[in-house]
Amino acid sequence: MSAPVSTTPTPAPEASQPSAPGSNRSIIAILLVGAFIVILNETTMNVALSQIMGDFGVTERSAQWLTTAFMLTMAIVIPITGWMLERFPTRVVFTLAMGLFSAGTAIAAIAPTFAILLGGRVVQATGTAMMMPLLMTTIMHLVPPHGRGQMMGNISMVIAVAPATGPTLSGVLLQLGSWRYIFAFVLPIAIAILVLGRLKLRNANEPRPVPLDGWSIPLTIIAFGPLIYGLSLIGDTTIPFWEPMLAIGIGIGGLIGFAARQFVLQSQDRAFLDLRTFTHGTFTVALMMMAIGMMALFGTIIMLPLLLQRVYGLEPLQVGLMMLPGGIAMGVMGPLIGRLYDRVGPRPLVIPASVVVLAVFIGFSFLTPTTPWWLVMVGHMTMSTSFAFIFTPLFTVALGSLPKRLYSHGSALIGTIQQVAGAAGTALFVTVFAMQSDAAAAAGAGAAQAMLEGAHWAFLGAGAVWTAAVISSIFLRRPTETDADAVTGDQAHPGASDDTPMLTH
Repeated sequence: MSAPVSTTPTPAPEASQPSAPGSNRSIIAILLVGAFIVILNETTMNVALSQIMGDFGVTERSAQWLTTAFMLTMAIVIPITGWMLERFPTRVVFTLAMGLFSAGTAIAAIAPTFAILLGGRVVQATGTAMMMPLLMTTIMHLVPPHGRGQMMGNISMVIAVAPATGPTLSGVLLQLGSWRYIFAFVLPIAIAILVLGRLKLRNANEPRPVPLDGWSIPLTIIAFGPLIYGLSLIGDTTIPFWEPMLAIGIGIGGLIGFAARQFVLQSQDRAFLDLRTFTHGTFTVALMMMAIGMMALFGTIIMLPLLLQRVYGLEPLQVGLMMLPGGIAMGVMGPLIGRLYDRVGPRPLVIPASVVVLAVFIGFSFLTPTTPWWLVMVGHMTMSTSFAFIFTPLFTVALGSLPKRLYSHGSALIGTIQQVAGAAGTALFVTVFAMQSDAAAAAGAGAAQAMLEGAHWAFLGAGAVWTAAVISSIFLRRPTETDADAVTGDQAHPGASDDTPMLTH
């Protein structure tokens, strides 16, 4: 799949040109559409759970595994993609990702039992987990530094719009008939993208024979599986408190073991997930901000629909339509913010937006039963737009501060942190909300007022955590050409060079 690098003078790589050639644009377009389809699928099940429960006769807790198992699989597979993107050509990883996603979609569409439907979701998640690291790594290889902001804006658009439109699409398809229509709608699009990708994609990396470490995969499962599972159980009053705590404890222990193993492998230049990315200070700061942002975003996504339905008495369809403009605004702004980043850098965008998010959290902590619904929607749109000003620069800064040899590992770490932080944010909001709501109810407050009391403290807690992100934003800066290789001891892979051509047939 990969032609040898010639020792004779060769033209400059395509990625170094001022603008991406047409072939590069087609590669990126295919990957963007593929990523949109697989991410869209993440949120389509939430609306369909009640119908699935009726069809298969399962409980709500069992049906929720269609979402939990998807998230668990993502958390386990994403760290593996760092190794895969270094070991295999781009086309092979893309084919595997879209092939697994298409197969899982087909299995789910015709599943005769709940167990088979759950298995289809796991197969889908395996393919989904590979797509975002593949997309981000490929863009870093193909797009020159001065154009990466705009491209990362396109990624932000996919990340924001796809989950926001998933529930709306599900609602429309459920109105037409069975939940199986959701998978039947996605399947032909996924297959078309798979075929088009096989025909059009060129390899955007230089694979090298990195051996597969026999200890890293089980340590990945032990670390990220129980950790995400435990976090997802926090706040569930139907289970004993020790169950999520035990799972989280096992996950933390596995995470320590996984990190220790990677440090050993790094000395031999064959790390499964290279943690030398953290020796680049700009990457670490951006990743920390991204983690706090994901915690806040996912927690808010859980909290607001709950309040709108139970306190303000809105129907699920009304809530979905109210949340949709914020997600669309966040996505539409992505490319524009990317172009602004290319001109002015990260701090003029991130610092003001971080302050606005903090102000929204404080505002949400003062909600009352008489607050107009449209004011809640405006607050959500403001927060979503502000997050667009934050995430697009953070993606660009984080990966732009790494040398090319660490792009794949940096992309995998970003994806992993998104999953862990999202689960942690949900757990944090739900725990604070439940504790304070119960306390208010015990003090004699009505049901609606008790829920608002719990929400007040949840949003105040989010604001307190977000303050760390506001402070961190001051230390962001645009990476320079020499920053990525400035850390002593971060040597290139033997026989590899950051200047080798990245596009091979």
